[in-house]
Amino acid sequence: MFDWFKKKKPEAQTTPEPPAQPMPEETAPVPDADAALPPEAEEETVPAAGEPATAPEDSAGDDAPGDDAAPAPAAAASAVQAEPGMDDRPERKGWFARLKDGLSKSTSRLTEGISGIFTKRKLDDEALEELEELLIRADLGPTTAARMTAGLARTRFGKEVTPQEVREYLAGEVQKLVEPVARPLVIEPARRPHVILLVGVNGTGKTTTIGKLARQLREEGKTVWMAAGDTFRAAAVSQLKVWGERTGCPVIAKDTGADAAGLAFEALEKARAAGADVLLIDTAGRLQNKTGLMEELRKIVRVIKKLDPEAPHTTLLTLDATTGQNAHSQVEVFKEMVAINGLVLTKLDGSARGGVLVALAEKFGLPVHAIGVGEGVYDLRPFDARQFARALVGLEG
Repeated sequence: MFDWFKKKKPEAQTTPEPPAQPMPEETAPVPDADAALPPEAEEETVPAAGEPATAPEDSAGDDAPGDDAAPAPAAAASAVQAEPGMDDRPERKGWFARLKDGLSKSTSRLTEGISGIFTKRKLDDEALEELEELLIRADLGPTTAARMTAGLARTRFGKEVTPQEVREYLAGEVQKLVEPVARPLVIEPARRPHVILLVGVNGTGKTTTIGKLARQLREEGKTVWMAAGDTFRAAAVSQLKVWGERTGCPVIAKDTGADAAGLAFEALEKARAAGADVLLIDTAGRLQNKTGLMEELRKIVRVIKKLDPEAPHTTLLTLDATTGQNAHSQVEVFKEMVAINGLVLTKLDGSARGGVLVALAEKFGLPVHAIGVGEGVYDLRPFDARQFARALVGLEG
């Protein structure tokens, strides 16, 4: 499993080069080491309403990939040091501190609200009602909010409570709710490659999540290949190529508008032949025409199963925390399309709605493998229930 929490000694100046792995036939120029990701590729954007949402006609049919696929460029492993956020090393700041910083918007809403309600005040019906409304506004959901306030009333009703007591109580309740879904993403050594399919609405961070996962897996010594399966957005393909260059991971890509299923088939074929440990497959996320996207995703799954009946071994849904309760509907939609078996919640640092993770855990019970609290590569980490619960209400770890 990912060993992202292992403490490392600070490195002198450079990052050790990852182990070499097979490169595609062509090599692109390595970008300037100090350059950021291309502006148009830094964040996925929702396409205009008129953008076509159906996949192009597959000239090769379901049973065979296209013959025009060509591996995308990948550069030497030394380019890893140019990766966004690389200067923000985990040794310089502990993960819990980073998590608290990332959740500061959610935390401030809750802590200020709790202090306003419970300073020198007994726990009465009015206070409970205000607390319930506060929890709902933080996107914990009406059911969770009602249960938490009822639990507090059973032991403390009519008594004076301090903001600290309320925060400790809430942290404990949040931890209980999310602990069952806090599961690390396990890479099965027997599956070579372990195929991870990432799905989600455009703008939720699928492509950057793939890049960060690739970087972290490379640090563990695993060989990683990537497939630029969002063939409708040139920016997504370009972005993944940059991540490939900077992590030393081969990227399989095709021209804009090419058949995504054919690309996935070819990527799995090549990664398998190379003996890669992991294959990360990006996908489109256009929901203007849900039927078209559904068929495309199902076709990708159907085609790669021709090579490996158990693939994809992991299907991750990326969710943008800033969308709040809209994340629930996204889970419902994508569950109709493919067998989702894990979540990655991104952009918690930009949201005052961090409680949505609690509501998602209670409603769906899907494993939450990782959370993102920033743009740096080390800001995507495994989900830890206790740390999250305490950081959410502004308590020390």
